Amino acid sequence: MKKALENYSIQFIKEIIPVTVGILIALFIDNWNTNRKDQVYINQVFSTIKSELNETTEEIKYNIPLQNSYVDSLEYYADNKSVNILGVTMKCKGVFIPQIKTSAWKSVSTSKIDLINYDKITSLSNIEEQKDILKNKTEFFMNFLYSNFYETEKNKKETIKILILDIIQTEKTIQRQIDFYNKK
Repeated sequence: MKKALENYSIQFIKEIIPVTVGILIALFIDNWNTNRKDQVYINQVFSTIKSELNETTEEIKYNIPLQNSYVDSLEYYADNKSVNILGVTMKCKGVFIPQIKTSAWKSVSTSKIDLINYDKITSLSNIEEQKDILKNKTEFFMNFLYSNFYETEKNKKETIKILILDIIQTEKTIQRQIDFYNKK
């Protein structure tokens, strides 16, 4: 009986060791494959983020001179009561606000954020926060602008000038944050 139990134990160990090794190898391969796929995904996301941030940079650089021209026009026509705010806006061919692109960041921030370096998360979150601030400032500006289109008073033109300068400052902050992110 003792011999049978000993043979059974040896047979059990002979069978369990290859099964255990096989399971461990399968887990290792699965883990390696998952990590490889995650790395490919993250590389694609960061490539898209870089592309979006480059487009945003170009748009900011394009729009700031147009916005400064709008500010200059508001200053030029500030005392001219025959030119209303709509007239100044039309002379400048409208108001230009850049579109801040963060779609790729939003997609990764809701699904696989644990795969990203903390510094990058912080930088991209700061850009997203400034984007929201810019959106709020732009909405306030546009509401004020539309409700005062036919105003000719200097104080209304000055208020619009201050609002657009505040928007420009926020855009410059976003640009600095993009530059900081790109240096990492």
